[in-house]
Amino acid sequence: MRIVCVGGGPAGLYFSISAKLRDAGHEITVIERDPPEATYGWGVVYWNDLLDILHRNDPESARAVSAGSVLWQDQEIRLHGSRHDGTAYFGGYGYSMGRAALLDLLTRRARALGVDVRHGQKLDDPAELPEADLIVAADGAGSRIRQSRVEHFGTRVETGRNPYIWLGTDRQFGSFVFDFEETPAGWIWFHAYPSIQGRVSTCIVECSPQTWQGLGLDTLEAEDAVPLLEKIFHRALDGHSLISRSRGEPAKWQRFSHIVNRTWVDGRVVLAGDSAHTTHFTLGSGTRLAIIDAIVLAHSLSRYPDLPTALREYDRHRRAELHSTQAGARSSMAWFEQLDDYLDRDPVSFAYAMSVRTGRQSPWKYQAHLATQIAAIRSARRAYDTGRRWYRDRRRGEAPLPLLGRSLPG
Repeated sequence: MRIVCVGGGPAGLYFSISAKLRDAGHEITVIERDPPEATYGWGVVYWNDLLDILHRNDPESARAVSAGSVLWQDQEIRLHGSRHDGTAYFGGYGYSMGRAALLDLLTRRARALGVDVRHGQKLDDPAELPEADLIVAADGAGSRIRQSRVEHFGTRVETGRNPYIWLGTDRQFGSFVFDFEETPAGWIWFHAYPSIQGRVSTCIVECSPQTWQGLGLDTLEAEDAVPLLEKIFHRALDGHSLISRSRGEPAKWQRFSHIVNRTWVDGRVVLAGDSAHTTHFTLGSGTRLAIIDAIVLAHSLSRYPDLPTALREYDRHRRAELHSTQAGARSSMAWFEQLDDYLDRDPVSFAYAMSVRTGRQSPWKYQAHLATQIAAIRSARRAYDTGRRWYRDRRRGEAPLPLLGRSLPG
């Protein structure tokens, strides 16, 4: 089968890998408009379940992802305001990786399997698609292919209220940190996590439109706003710098686009990744969902004998799975847009409200959250997580990753 993937992000690249592994006879071309060194954003975040999925699907690329991953443990929620000032904690651990490094290793793996990956090439007219049996539109949230067929796909786009900007910092965080700072214009916050070991962390800054305007961020060029943000977050950054430019263009303020489609299939065109769906960045699930799209699509093509059936089953299966995830992501976005309703609480109560923002609550969850604030229990939880992590890594045949950075207090 002749397949063209439009978009060289995780969805397009990992689909090409997965499809080639199932049928080496596929002729697959990946078209990416940006050069190899250009990518928006700094790091991606994921958990053990994604590493398990990768190892089951393609152990070779999974080992490369694991080797390039940075481990972080625990989450800190820091609240600095006139009424409350302190830190609360969540347990658990996760992984992160530089986005550019992830795309580079997936590109190399795809090429080793015989995929023709072409950078610096784009479609002049998305309505006139290349000659191929299948077109995989993996060209992101702003997909030109999807927009050219918007009525068929039944696309609905809801634009978020809060401005945000995706920055880096040379402060190397050892945990996942949410930092909320009160200013004369209102509250502003970031969430940060390590991306490149020993060098860079991702730092996504967000605030309400009122705070954005009150601080004058709406009138400043994004790069000119960096010194102001460094001043606001000086405690959390501990004297380190924010970085606007990654390997491409400088970061820009934007508002999140929550995208839902009635169908992901139009004849020989199929959507995958952010072109099919988006989930708010506060959930950190975009890369994971794009890779699962890629695997399910490749599996459907190998399982069903005719293309229409394969695409129909992929569409049905993945949209059904995504329903609850996107609903949770929409709730998360709305929670941060209504943050003022919770900022009069003490840090522990505020953190608990954040932890249940997607609606998933259990009778024991609040008591567990209170226990997590006790230093001895946090230490015991970290020891348990470390043992569990070592077991899962060994089961996959990996050398366990060392814990990054300092231990948290207690």
